[in-house]
Amino acid sequence: MLGKGDRAPDFELPASDGSRTTLRALIAHGPAVLFFYPGDFTPVCTREVCMVRDLYGELAAAGIAVAGVSADSVESRPRFKAQHDLPYLLLADSEKKAVRAYGVAGPLGFGVRRATFLVDRDGTIRDVVNALLSVSRHERFLRNAIAASSTQT
Repeated sequence: MLGKGDRAPDFELPASDGSRTTLRALIAHGPAVLFFYPGDFTPVCTREVCMVRDLYGELAAAGIAVAGVSADSVESRPRFKAQHDLPYLLLADSEKKAVRAYGVAGPLGFGVRRATFLVDRDGTIRDVVNALLSVSRHERFLRNAIAASSTQT
């Protein structure tokens, strides 16, 4: 898995709004949170995407873009996004290109590990957390990112 100080690989993935998005576009105006999660409509993943939703206003106010990535198909995204009122992009990596590039494929290449990356505008990974079942560790990570960005402005 990529770590703090590593260069974040660029990607181009289909998004929940029908567009295609790159990392370069996400970090064009400032840092971005890129969180990988195992799948739509699963209990822990639903808790995670809703936690990010609940912090989205603070992330946006701190100038941090947000995108969630899983290996689900692009077809599942609009329904999942609408059902949970998610204000950020969900990216479909059904071929697991970004998943492999970031080193978050599950054991033996099956599934996706739950990991959150904070990527600077220059494409460097500022920080990362990897915690499969602990949504609270990802929440602390995001709150720290918000606090750090607030002190830099």
